[in-house]
Amino acid sequence: MTAPPFSYRQDPQVPAFDDAAPVAVMDADCALCSWGARLIHRLDHSGTVRICPVQTPLGAALLRHYGLRPDDPSSWLFLDAGVAHVDLEAALHAARRFGGWGRLASLLRVLPRPARGWLYRRIARNRYALFGRGDLCALPDPAFQARLMR
Repeated sequence: MTAPPFSYRQDPQVPAFDDAAPVAVMDADCALCSWGARLIHRLDHSGTVRICPVQTPLGAALLRHYGLRPDDPSSWLFLDAGVAHVDLEAALHAARRFGGWGRLASLLRVLPRPARGWLYRRIARNRYALFGRGDLCALPDPAFQARLMR
């Protein structure tokens, strides 16, 4: 992904939003993504990372801006300081940012980037069959709900 930082600000299709803190854009209907969102909530001790479902107008517009398909949200997008990170690289970037137990994900960096991409695509394409469906927005924790961008 080679878009300049904060390039979405110049895209009239992307609604304006507070981008002072990192944003994770993920599929709200995916059980694996729901688990990932809960993990972000536990590991982000700063409480600043927000979660934006791809099913929202903002989430869909951000995916489209970066050439991803909101109607097939198999990609994961993490915006940090206006820089977009996608797929497994996004997860690794987020984990490194959180520190602590999140650093364990860095072990995946021993795999070459093409192998990491292949692994991510296989899991993403089969996520509903492997993990089922979930409802990210239905999680009852009020602190978690405060992170959601709707």
